[in-house]
Amino acid sequence: MIPQKTISAKRIGLFVSALLFALVIACQSQKDPDPGAGTTDPGGGIEYHTTPVTLREPSNFPTKVYDLTQNPLTVEGVALGKALFYEPMLSRDTSLSCGFCHQQFAGFGHSDHPLSHGIDNKFGTRNVPGLQNLGWDREFFWDGGVTSLDELPISPIQNAVEMDLKFSEALNRVQKSPKYPPMFKAAFGSDTVTTARFLKAISQFLLTLVSADSRYDKYVRKESGGDLTADELAGLALFQQKCTTCHATDLFTDKSYRNNGLPVGAINDQGRYIITLNEADRLKFRVPSLRNVEKTFPYMHDGRFTTLEQVVEHYRTGVTDSPTLDPALKTNGQLGIALTDTEKKQVVAFLLTLTDNTFINNRAFSAN
Repeated sequence: MIPQKTISAKRIGLFVSALLFALVIACQSQKDPDPGAGTTDPGGGIEYHTTPVTLREPSNFPTKVYDLTQNPLTVEGVALGKALFYEPMLSRDTSLSCGFCHQQFAGFGHSDHPLSHGIDNKFGTRNVPGLQNLGWDREFFWDGGVTSLDELPISPIQNAVEMDLKFSEALNRVQKSPKYPPMFKAAFGSDTVTTARFLKAISQFLLTLVSADSRYDKYVRKESGGDLTADELAGLALFQQKCTTCHATDLFTDKSYRNNGLPVGAINDQGRYIITLNEADRLKFRVPSLRNVEKTFPYMHDGRFTTLEQVVEHYRTGVTDSPTLDPALKTNGQLGIALTDTEKKQVVAFLLTLTDNTFINNRAFSAN
């Protein structure tokens, strides 16, 4: 068992580091121009040109929360961010990239291990979350320890069991590489690699990871290819009745932190409490999106379940009571969500309609 104090110290340390970097980003952002067509480089007064990219905002989605006025998307910025996302030199021994853990075929999650797998074959304490529709998120990670998309890469790059590289060294390596200074110049007007530019570029790529072309999406938008079977429609009705307290809107998450009744594992992960130190947050974790859930196994914050059938069965018969258990999972003293065997199969059938094969196979998101 890993002592809770050890986990807390690591997470708080990374949280403080993120705050310090946020100050650096804020200062640098005042100096850097926003990329865009006809932007002037403040360093040399030379006008440079970038090609704007329009972020896709599906009609069945709520309003995005990311402020594009502070980081407008460009072809050049997205290309730079994608290259950095798949760049192994950002790890201590140059063996791992962000894309090593966040695999496109798995909905940008990781299907090989229940827990994150990083440098020197070390394992983390949590399951790798998928990456999609990040422009609609305000907080990140299972415990919400990062509150800005632009700061998201800092933690995995520096984490001792992930990429294990000082962020300053990551920037130094990128600056010295013959590949990247020209890409920074194309995206930002000069070849100088700064913290703000590095992070904004990765954000630009991540923002393009919009998943909204599942059969379910086509069904609600009344598009071709959106036909659902009788069982899938029955599953949708059951889902709307019994699951949308947490998995709300067509993002399939309300972004909240909840205790979903999992028995405490050997790691003794206390979830959101590690960040807030509020007793009411013990054992609460961020509600994940269910988009591409067919591909993002294993499931839960610790990867304890490998099938959707196991997940639904947990909510039906496996919920464990505790002081912070979500009220939606305890009605009139009864734990769990009432489902018959047939209804369980129908809910799983509906969840499979959330798979977006266009997203999974989009070459624009791939390494090559």
